[in-house]
Amino acid sequence: MNDIAKSTPARTVGWGLFNDNFDDLFESFFRPSRVAGGVGKGLIPPVDIVETDNEYVVKAELPGVRKDDIDITIQDNVLTINAETRSETEEKEGGRVIRQERQYGKYVRSMRLGGEVDAGKVKAQYKDGVLTLTLPKAEEVKPKKIDVEVA
Repeated sequence: MNDIAKSTPARTVGWGLFNDNFDDLFESFFRPSRVAGGVGKGLIPPVDIVETDNEYVVKAELPGVRKDDIDITIQDNVLTINAETRSETEEKEGGRVIRQERQYGKYVRSMRLGGEVDAGKVKAQYKDGVLTLTLPKAEEVKPKKIDVEVA
């Protein structure tokens, strides 16, 4: 053994699962990623969620998805977005695919809402690959202002 090897403590596998990079565990926790990885597997669409006094606004990226392939449900205060994009199976005579990086498959995202939503007044809009949901809060969860009278 050389002198460097003798003076350097042996590196253990440690966390192993995280490839000895504990910081990656926290950084990747908030980063959207594919559920199962690879083309044709489940995908998690990135979302933005904004809460106001009267509503929640959720924006989800669903690139390449047709409006008819989007399904939105609210059950037990959990919002679920299901969508699907299909690969183009166009065959070109004498051609071959050199590289295919676009994602195809099912998008699934569920999130618990902070309060009850008035499901009858939910609005959904889809434009340029972005789904925007406006979820009005139910009256019983909206903040109530109480005026203080001077006696």
